[in-house]
Amino acid sequence: MNKLAAKKDEFLTYKGKPLVRQGNTLYYGNMYDPFVVMLTIKSTTKDGDMEMAEKVSVQLISTDPEISPAKRIIKTSEKTGLYNAMDIGSIWLERALKDAQ
Repeated sequence: MNKLAAKKDEFLTYKGKPLVRQGNTLYYGNMYDPFVVMLTIKSTTKDGDMEMAEKVSVQLISTDPEISPAKRIIKTSEKTGLYNAMDIGSIWLERALKDAQ
């Protein structure tokens, strides 16, 4: 396997956990763990040439396929800015994973 192919299989991480983006939705955590965090960018603002996340929905979600999709949402909040959303999401995820052990 060449270096480029190996690099393509790696995920961006935040605090040691995978962070995957699909459009305006980011998934934080390992899908094999009992919980992950889903962040949805609801609105953005321009800062020079960059587009910055303004309102971000944060949801702690169970990955248990036996639970109905509506009941998988454990916690939800809306934060201003991606940093604030990632901060609360990482706290929720760490606590949920610790409690699940």
